[in-house]
Amino acid sequence: MSSCNILGFYQLYTSCNNVKPHIKKSCFSQSWSNRPHGSSYFHKNSQFVRSNFVIVKASDSATSRKQVEITYNPEEKFNKLADEVDREAGLSRLTLFSPCKINVFLRITGKRDDGYHDLASLFHVISLGDKIKFSLSPSKSKDRLSTNVAGVPLDERNLIIKALNLYRKKTETDKYFWIHLDKKVPTGAGLGGGSSNAATTLWAANQFSGCLATEKELQEWSGEIGSDIPFFFSHGAAYCTGRGEVVQDIPSPIPFDIPMVLIKPQQECSTAEVYKRFQLDLSSKVDPLSLLEKISTSGISQDVCVNDLEPPAFEVLPSLKRLKQRVIAAGRGQYDAVFMSGSGSTIVGVGSPDPPQFVYDDEEYKDVFLSEASFITRPANQWYVEPVSAGSYGDQPEFSASFEMS
Repeated sequence: MSSCNILGFYQLYTSCNNVKPHIKKSCFSQSWSNRPHGSSYFHKNSQFVRSNFVIVKASDSATSRKQVEITYNPEEKFNKLADEVDREAGLSRLTLFSPCKINVFLRITGKRDDGYHDLASLFHVISLGDKIKFSLSPSKSKDRLSTNVAGVPLDERNLIIKALNLYRKKTETDKYFWIHLDKKVPTGAGLGGGSSNAATTLWAANQFSGCLATEKELQEWSGEIGSDIPFFFSHGAAYCTGRGEVVQDIPSPIPFDIPMVLIKPQQECSTAEVYKRFQLDLSSKVDPLSLLEKISTSGISQDVCVNDLEPPAFEVLPSLKRLKQRVIAAGRGQYDAVFMSGSGSTIVGVGSPDPPQFVYDDEEYKDVFLSEASFITRPANQWYVEPVSAGSYGDQPEFSASFEMS
């Protein structure tokens, strides 16, 4: 007998025979982590403290009639109700992880007629990132952006606002948002934090609009507002050429368990100034595809982590060259490679999550940004998820509830 027939029988029995139902309570305890739109409240792997059954007993003490006991599993019905609510209400709030990237190698291969440079680089997403909270706004004319750090523009100069304007232009939708950016990725670091924010925003806007655009369309559109943005629509590892907007998705050539440390001084490198000082005839001549092949077969080493922007960046910021040299010397082999990411000013040490001791001891480095990180990717048709570590596990949202009916 189906659950609906059972309930129908139960309701008919109690109404016709004037009996009082006694429903035994059932308690549920479930881990809750941002239930995706349209998915089940009861995940197939959820662990319940007690059996998720409702026991219904009907009896008539006056006539001593026999009890009717009904055992009903409510999971399917809750799932259907949840999906109906989602379909009717639509998505109204969404929090997404916005990870940054590093350039494992970065070759500059030529100067373009449009003033940009051609590059060839292995981009890879890493576990350091921001969190962005999106809420639908009642306004039909303006987005509102807030953040936890000073100095971040909150108007049309911010790539988040540019991304929302771009999405509305391409799809002719009229949704506006309240957005809060919880910023952890430093600016001016060569880590693509702003580009990641823009890609994450395009993904979010598409979710709120019922996925009007394909991922490929989002990737193509994003190149209109930034060269590094299309990369984040890869699965996390890509060989990028052109201005960076030509993205060839590849399987990650690097094990995810390799740790790294990021060291960024307070000073920033102006990307425009770094490229202005770049001299093509003095850059590396190594074939970037040979670097990719060597990383794929032999892993990361100092000789494959070539960055043609290091010499001009070190001219712009001489202290950055000294920092890299000191990290290599003090590391005494603990790092597989030490290099600058992008146009700077972050120095990356791959192979250990720990910075060298001088970073803590020297007054010169008291204000540097430090973070450990690892390589990550994303599954198809899902956005990036912040890895759960021992340090952040307590921040994971949980849901635990008891349902009592009497």
